[in-house]
Amino acid sequence: MVKYTLKRFGLMLLTLFIITTVTFFLVRMLPGTPLANEEKLPAEIREQILQQYGLKDPLYIQYFKFMGHLVQGDLGMSLSQNGRSVNELLSDRIGPSAIIGFQGILIGIVIGLLLGIAAALKRGTWVDSLASATAVFGVSIPNFVLAGLLSYWIGVKFGWLPPALWGGYEYTILPSLSLSVYVIAQVSRYIRTEMVEVLDQDYIRTAKAKGLAWRKIITGHALRNAMIPAVTVLGPLTVNILTGSLVVENIFGVPGIGNLFVESIMVNDYTTVLGTTIFYSILFLGVTFIVDVLYGVIDPRIRISGAKE
Repeated sequence: MVKYTLKRFGLMLLTLFIITTVTFFLVRMLPGTPLANEEKLPAEIREQILQQYGLKDPLYIQYFKFMGHLVQGDLGMSLSQNGRSVNELLSDRIGPSAIIGFQGILIGIVIGLLLGIAAALKRGTWVDSLASATAVFGVSIPNFVLAGLLSYWIGVKFGWLPPALWGGYEYTILPSLSLSVYVIAQVSRYIRTEMVEVLDQDYIRTAKAKGLAWRKIITGHALRNAMIPAVTVLGPLTVNILTGSLVVENIFGVPGIGNLFVESIMVNDYTTVLGTTIFYSILFLGVTFIVDVLYGVIDPRIRISGAKE
């Protein structure tokens, strides 16, 4: 298990290095420059600003300087917000993004699990039909469309919850619901499919013949095996939450990292774009790493196979 975990961790670091390198050179290809109203700046001031941020150095020198600071945890200074570092900007914005992202995933997993289990146990009934309809709806409708509908109908039309901006806990509910629907659809679909297959296995029939309680059969045998593919898909679902939050945060006016990312692209803030990309990459790779480890814990054959490679 240790060798399996170390191998996955090494692959994670290699992937992060590649993403960082590619993104560094890609952001330099964005049209325009990070200097607002560049044409109105005196040549001396323009040269001074470029020199201050190291933008006059050759590109490869800028790259090695950035990587040197990155290994120390320093993402550099923002080019659009004078005197503020990218680390500081991310720390200010991470709270709102974490709240709606965590709530979206939690709501999605809990409701998805319940719907999937209920649909498998009630095959062919209205419960199964409801779960299937929910899965189709969740996969078909983009979260930014759902965000607009929720903001208008629940926030503006009925006034049950705040339609936008950021304040108390009630401001987090609509964004979280917008992000959770796709997770609900995917989790319920995977759990339902796997539970149906698992419930037809011989060891389930054996457990029934031994007189085990139905609740213990479901939680101790069927659900454990049905969770393997569901755990695997948690990585992509988390990525969907992260990328979806880019638009959802802007629709609801959430002052999160997704909002910061969009703002930094609009003004060609190289360091902030790169910093937020690295942040999202670390989150994605971290989640994928955790999922791989959990996969090895749930199914020991995975880590045994990894140890033999």
